Amino acid sequence: MGRTVSTEDLKTKLDRKDPIKMVETLAPERYREAHIPGALNIPPEQVKEIAPQLLPNKDVEIVTYCANTH
Repeated sequence: MGRTVSTEDLKTKLDRKDPIKMVETLAPERYREAHIPGALNIPPEQVKEIAPQLLPNKDVEIVTYCANTH
């Protein structure tokens, strides 16, 4: 299931261009304010509806985050 990825490990993966999907799990208005470039926005209450469409490849690592400036 899930595990925590350190920022250092994530940066290494991104620098190597590993196949990763970044997903921000905050409300769309927070995503519009700021997000990691290339990250998708899937609010928690819409995971069942949106995730199958945006994340069809189950072989790609998915990294979720939910911090914001507020």
